[in-house]
Amino acid sequence: MTRYMFVIATLTLLLGLPASIFAQSDSATTEKEVRDALEKYRKALVDRDVATLKQIWADDYTFINGAGEILTKDQRLANQNSGATSLDKITVGKDVKVRVYGNDAAVATSRVTLKGQYSGKQVSGDYQSMTVWTKKPDGAWQLVANQVTPISGKP
Repeated sequence: MTRYMFVIATLTLLLGLPASIFAQSDSATTEKEVRDALEKYRKALVDRDVATLKQIWADDYTFINGAGEILTKDQRLANQNSGATSLDKITVGKDVKVRVYGNDAAVATSRVTLKGQYSGKQVSGDYQSMTVWTKKPDGAWQLVANQVTPISGKP
């Protein structure tokens, strides 16, 4: 009987708590998953790991480079395969912000320093980066869109 009362009291307490208490731990877990996906993406770009990039980029992926050009997944893969895109170094700033939407979408922003080339054009310097992620049914995070904008130092 005591055990039964304990279960009733516990359920009453849990059901009376705001859902946001439980969502916070889910949100923190989701944020960590996205940060891990960002690092996997950074590493795949520097290592020119086309197989991993093919998995990371969604089929309808869109990229806007620092010159304002819009590229698809197929175009980016072609640039990777031909060597037109090869980034020697990507340094992610400490200002990474991840905003989580539900448990299956997130937007990450940060400052990045790039050195190498995009689409055959030399790049070097600081950029603002935005990545948009969705979670696939298998639990993997996939990049659906991203943009890099050069920081010019002008207002």
